[in-house]
Amino acid sequence: MPGMNAKEIRKLTPAERQKKLEELYNEMSSIRIESATGGGTQNPYKIRNVRKAVARILTINREEELEASE
Repeated sequence: MPGMNAKEIRKLTPAERQKKLEELYNEMSSIRIESATGGGTQNPYKIRNVRKAVARILTINREEELEASE
């Protein structure tokens, strides 16, 4: 999921985007818990990729919100 690009995200409905956002937040928290308890992740850049995916979704949500208000 973290490998989604902006085109794929724009194709989703707002409800689907919200669901993906919740999934990413859950994944991010589990990665953080795993690393805090001493068990390093298989991929150390996974948290970075998840954070970027969250940022993409939030940015696209904001862009659509601004377009709707114009």
